[in-house]
Amino acid sequence: MIVLFGSSGYVGSFYKKMLQSKGLDFIAPTHKEVDLADEKKLTEFLDKIEADFIINAVGYTGKPNVDACEENKVDCLLGNVIIPGILAKVCTKKGIVFGQVSSGCVYQGDKGIRQDGERIGFQEEDPPNFSFRASPCSFYSGCKALAEELLVGASCYIWRLRMPFHWQDHPKNYLSKLLFYPRLLDARNSLSEIEEFVRASFECWEKRLPFGIYHITNTGSITTREIIEKILVSPLGKKLRDKGKKFLFFENEKEFLKHVKAPRSNCVLDNSKLLSCGIKIRNIEEALEEDLLKWQESSYQ
Repeated sequence: MIVLFGSSGYVGSFYKKMLQSKGLDFIAPTHKEVDLADEKKLTEFLDKIEADFIINAVGYTGKPNVDACEENKVDCLLGNVIIPGILAKVCTKKGIVFGQVSSGCVYQGDKGIRQDGERIGFQEEDPPNFSFRASPCSFYSGCKALAEELLVGASCYIWRLRMPFHWQDHPKNYLSKLLFYPRLLDARNSLSEIEEFVRASFECWEKRLPFGIYHITNTGSITTREIIEKILVSPLGKKLRDKGKKFLFFENEKEFLKHVKAPRSNCVLDNSKLLSCGIKIRNIEEALEEDLLKWQESSYQ
């Protein structure tokens, strides 16, 4: 039996679709059914079922963005630190393997440029440089790094997600955010196509890979301006031009920081560990272009 926590969230909803498409035996209890912040109730729930694997997609990212975490620190700590810590404690006692959706936002920048001009990304063993132990950082990033420390030694997979995007318009979709924000910061990042992230992370358990951290991002990195260029040459770009949409950028990061409450993580991650395990994932350029060709608008805005 597979247990999925957080199925009502953006990332969790994709796990639910994936498990359904595979026809796997799983349950996705709601917060009302299982209070993950209550160790006793979580233990009692797991005592009633035979869980083979647990996926924890519960987390607090703030709405509309991580600036909200600076004001709602209790919620941020609860969703991103306390709940993963309790889950790790209970699963360790019961001998249950679980997967934790984490974040690559615990890094800032990259490790230099290779001879071929490509950026050198951070690897899983590199200590976070955008955390409470390496400030300044956002409260959100500090919590995500702290949670990973609590999971050391547990029988779990830590899947680092980075700025998820998809072909369906959604407030949590990075592409949707680029269309919505009045001004953008040009920065280089690794990204995760959400369906590929979910599929690849689940394969870690299916293939019984060694426990630990895995960077599940599309191969390579890309700048904000490069993404906008791809948007403009896609079918979506024509619609945007017809509507008179203009993409404006901040002059630099210093100007950008005057308009936000917390610094942002912009970083490049190395996914070679994942690839070396035989898990396939597309190049970032290919994934973006294909998703833009399939783009479906919604009316959430």
